[in-house]
Amino acid sequence: MAASALLNIMIKAAHKAGRSLTRDFGEVENLQVSRKGPADFVSNADHRAEEIVRDELLKARPTYSFLMEEGGEIKGEDGQHRWIIDPLDGTTNFLHSIPLFATAIALERNGEIVASVIYNPIMEETFTAEKGRGAWLNERKRLRVGGRRHLANCVMATGIKMTGTDNDAREIRQVAAMTPAVAGIRRTGSASTDLAWVAAGRFDAYWEARIAPWDIAPGLILVREAGGFVTDYSGKSDNVWGGEVVAGNEIIHGALLKSLKAVG
Repeated sequence: MAASALLNIMIKAAHKAGRSLTRDFGEVENLQVSRKGPADFVSNADHRAEEIVRDELLKARPTYSFLMEEGGEIKGEDGQHRWIIDPLDGTTNFLHSIPLFATAIALERNGEIVASVIYNPIMEETFTAEKGRGAWLNERKRLRVGGRRHLANCVMATGIKMTGTDNDAREIRQVAAMTPAVAGIRRTGSASTDLAWVAAGRFDAYWEARIAPWDIAPGLILVREAGGFVTDYSGKSDNVWGGEVVAGNEIIHGALLKSLKAVG
């Protein structure tokens, strides 16, 4: 696939940040780490990667706005475009030397996600998508969501956050309900990876709540361009900002939505 100029900018930024993360991954014991909340950490590797991505994108498109996990929102002169950035999605994995993490970048135009990059530098996998141009792995392999039609044959992905609230119990009930209905449930610790792997057919579906726009936005267009469906728990397809995501092919997405609603 021949990437557009904008997508090439995004790929370059993600790869540059990935090189920094790879160096830090080799010296993870020396990183400064702070706690943002229950089971939620940030390191100087996160900040360094975000600075690299921001600087690269700012240099190429100085008028665009930003929404970043660590740096928050920065308004640009351009009222149509915004970069949405998670510099290190999977920080806990990273800090435990687990090679499942990614730099994730999405481009929003007039409220719609139109392009994304999700890059795992350790596995050397670059997932990309542009509206109307498909989803790709390493710019060579066209991605399609899995074709399974029955939950019993599916491997699902999800996330569980233990924060001491009633939502914890809800998520445990969901897993308990889904476990006997499917072939397996996985938890990678990286939402963008989960969505990229749904697009690639590695996971048949993914669901999670209490996640941020930068967790959802980059993977959303990947799944859709790979022929899949992405909605919130109520089935709405236009809500990136509500903190819920359900993704899969048409049949499995519908079955998963029905099961989640039954749990409540």
